[in-house]
Amino acid sequence: MNRSEPIVVAMSGGVDSATTAAMLVEAGHRVVGITMRLYNAQGTAAASGGRCCGPRDIEDARRVCAHLGIPFYVADYEDDFRERVVEDFVDTYLAGDTPNPCVRCNQYIKFTPLLKRARALGASVVATGHYARIEDDGAGGRVLRRGVDRAKDQSYFLFSMPREALDNVWFPLGGLTKDEVRAAADRFALPNAQKAESQEICFVPDGDYAGFVERSALSRGRPLAGGGDIVNLAGDKVGEHAGVHRYTIGQRRGLGAVGGGQPAYVVDIDREGQRVVVGPKEALGAREVAVGDVQWFRDVAEPFECGVQVRYRQSPLAARVEPGPGSATVTFDEPVVAASGQACVFYDGDTVVGGGWIRRRALA
Repeated sequence: MNRSEPIVVAMSGGVDSATTAAMLVEAGHRVVGITMRLYNAQGTAAASGGRCCGPRDIEDARRVCAHLGIPFYVADYEDDFRERVVEDFVDTYLAGDTPNPCVRCNQYIKFTPLLKRARALGASVVATGHYARIEDDGAGGRVLRRGVDRAKDQSYFLFSMPREALDNVWFPLGGLTKDEVRAAADRFALPNAQKAESQEICFVPDGDYAGFVERSALSRGRPLAGGGDIVNLAGDKVGEHAGVHRYTIGQRRGLGAVGGGQPAYVVDIDREGQRVVVGPKEALGAREVAVGDVQWFRDVAEPFECGVQVRYRQSPLAARVEPGPGSATVTFDEPVVAASGQACVFYDGDTVVGGGWIRRRALA
């Protein structure tokens, strides 16, 4: 790219995006900082820090840009974020599935709208503080790869970014460890260099997901289905629950004494019957999952073997992937714990081949 052309850095208010901006300034680029206003946490615990994209974070990003001497803008995406991320989160839980709002945010909010805003400012590149890499594939294309710091790698959350965006997105931190980024932040004397990392989901102020889902559903005039039965694998009632949105596959906490003296886990959720099915840990495993809304980063037509990740910070699991139009069927070598609604990402070594959303699973 032409050095006279600006680069837009998505500023979350955290140390990673701040260091990204500082590195690009040091490299001689014209940098513009943009923070996306995604929700209003004023008057909540989230406003005081500990989560990303809140009001305090906007001010932190503003201070960083002033320190670096670069322009700073705030882009309002509250309506899009509410519709695409928050309401999807609520609807997914109410359906008895397990949502991943960070992936949805990357899919609908952080890249396509931001690239459009960047182009309006004369920029063709957006840089973020993600721990992942975008590199040439040696054949004229671009690929998404894991960050070198496996403990911080965020490629799992990025499978949903548009394939065409790979030409216009930079991840300058992908080749660094978190310790190296902290050291760089200190060297640049960034005002947020020692800021704690964000935790939990940004728009759930107190970490009470079930309470948030209930309040949000009622505020939208959507009545909750209420409680139902907790049943064992034989279909016998062993307890009662206050709503399927309070449970997710693999959950053990909050079940009480429903296992007949043995540890019990949620092994299935029957949304239509409003039943939570529990059983022993060995009943959790699924050998096959159906994946929908698949995003491919390479052209795939034939079945292939690869590593598959169904949760963040999980090691890839050996599996066979059979691709279909916007879908895939994944068969694992060994049973895995996987919940409908979770992201399912396919890896060839450290390269992301594609990924999608688990729609159905077949218990082993």
